[in-house]
Parts: sequence; structure tokens; C-alpha cells
Amino acid sequence: MEWSVQQLARLAGTTSRTLRHYDAVGLLKPSRTGGNGYRYYNHAALLRLQRILLLRELGLGLPAIADALAHEQQAERALAGHLRWLVQEQDRLARQIASVRRTLKAVTKGEDIMAEAMFDGFDHTRHRAEVEERWGKEAYARADAWWRGMGGTDRDAWKRAAEQLSADWKAAAESGGAPDSPAAQEVAARHVRWLAAIPGTPAADGGDGLKAYILGLGELYVADPRFAANYGGAAGAAFVRDALRVFVEGQPWPGRG
Repeated sequence: MEWSVQQLARLAGTTSRTLRHYDAVGLLKPSRTGGNGYRYYNHAALLRLQRILLLRELGLGLPAIADALAHEQQAERALAGHLRWLVQEQDRLARQIASVRRTLKAVTKGEDIMAEAMFDGFDHTRHRAEVEERWGKEAYARADAWWRGMGGTDRDAWKRAAEQLSADWKAAAESGGAPDSPAAQEVAARHVRWLAAIPGTPAADGGDGLKAYILGLGELYVADPRFAANYGGAAGAAFVRDALRVFVEGQPWPGRG
């Protein structure tokens, strides 16, 4: 069975123009082109389009999506990974919705707000096992205590700093500059100082593990789509990784100045 470009656009909730653009950049080629010039897509093309749209939902740009598809040839494995992420997000969003509904109901009826239930789904502890496996239980405990001890203003400021770093990294990567350029190295220095503000991390403690910690994070940014999405996808994350490597190899105590 085949679908025309118009039929596929309706099925996928996108536009014919978008599909033609995907064809032009080599991201999604039609299965065949008829004698009249019309594009037709088969099941394999539909499967590839689903993966493309899922990666777009993760925040990846088209070059990063092309890289991801090139490195993950097995559709079954790729979709299984996407499904795990979507299920996690579904659970988190369901808990957020329930939390906000409870708060809205309490406010509307003038009832007491249950503080312990207000932030379900906004939980930073969902990465606890991952953090403990990488850096130990003590590191997680110290960072968790630091986060819980912060006031709302400080938390907002920390989040804004993270968002600004993400935006500045994307701008540096898209500017065409090199990872060792002054602009990229300025962002790298701020990134390490930002990490150093989190108790329990090697960036905060200094010492011999500092360089390995920063280099390891750089590799994690590239390998994990959740992190790569913060930097515009795999290509942006690779730029961050390379800039951080240049920074830590050029400074004996990065983040201390």
C-alpha cells in the first residue's frame, strides 16, 4: 500500500510542504515518484516519518535528526527507546495534571492546600537512581538537600541560568564558530561555574575527579537524547562536549576563577 504526499500529510498531521522539504534535505525520500512527478510513500517511509516526528518532539533539529537516524538503523530498537521516554513523560505529565487539579479545587473552594501534594510530577528525584549510579549516594544526598533548602527565588534564578546556558550554547553552535573560539569558551566557563554551584558534584569539590566529571558529562549530553535536546540535538551537544573538553584541558582548576 502506498500513500500520496497529501494523504501522508493528513495522516501525520503535517503539511505537504514539510514532506517535500524533508525530501529536499534527504531526511525522508518518497518510496517512488510517479511519471506525473507525484511522490508516493510506503510502510517503511511511514515508519521513518514517525521516528522523525518523535525526534522533533524531543526538540532536535533536522541535522541532528539525520545524525540520529544514521546512527540508529534498527527501527525496532529506536522506537522502543522512544516509547520508554514517552511513557515516562506520560506518567510525569499525568501526575502534574492531577497535582494542579487538586490545587485548583482547593483554591476554588477555599480549602487548605496540601503542600506535600502540590509538586507531584515536578519531582527532580526521578533521576535519583541514575545520579547515584554515576556519582554515588552521597553526591545525590548533598545535591538533594541543597535543592530542597533553596527558596523559590533561588530556584527560579538557578533555572533561568540553566535556560540561558542552553540558549547561549545553541547560539554558539549555530554561529559557525569553533568549540575553542572565545565565545564558546566563555560559555564553557559559565557552564562549569554553574555545575560548581551544585553541592556533591566533583565540580563543586574540585580535586582529581573534576576533569573526568566534566568530560563524562559532555559525553552524556551527546549520548542521551534528553540532554541533547537542551542543546538543539546531537550536533549541538557534540559542540558543547568539545568546548568543555577544550576548557578543562586548558585550565588546571576550571570553575574556580
